[in-house]
Amino acid sequence: MGGVNVMLLEGRIFGLDAQTVFDAIFLAINIFILFTAMSYLLFNPVRDMLKKRQDRITAEREDAEKNKRDAESLKSEYEQKLKDVNKEAEAILSEARKKALKNEESIVAEAKQEAARIIQRANSEIELEKKKAADDIKKEIITVATLMANKVVAASVDEKTQDALIEETLGEIGDKTWLS
Repeated sequence: MGGVNVMLLEGRIFGLDAQTVFDAIFLAINIFILFTAMSYLLFNPVRDMLKKRQDRITAEREDAEKNKRDAESLKSEYEQKLKDVNKEAEAILSEARKKALKNEESIVAEAKQEAARIIQRANSEIELEKKKAADDIKKEIITVATLMANKVVAASVDEKTQDALIEETLGEIGDKTWLS
């Protein structure tokens, strides 16, 4: 029997019979069904996973670029704020310097006014002392004149002697004292 099958197969190139063709078609249909099932069960989830991964990477890259832009804008904003703070600090220092100069000027002006008051007070005291001295001199002159009058009366001197005594007394007191 083995010889019969070999004979039948000898006339054909591949030895295709109906059972083999049916098995080949059945195998092809099974491979197609298996490929389709695997495609839905394995390939599509893997594709979806790869797509999600790609979308996630793209989103992360976009987020990173957005964060970088935000960081750069924050950096420029902070640099501008720092410049503004430096300008404000300089303005505050300038204002403080102006106030210090103004205070210095007012203190100097007050000191000058106080010095002027002291000088004026000293001049007033000097004037008072001069007046007091002048009054004392006048009292002295009156006393001297009284003494002279007593001498004139006591001596009963003539007019010539009296003029000489007055001149002598005035010479003792001094011409400047009498004139002031």
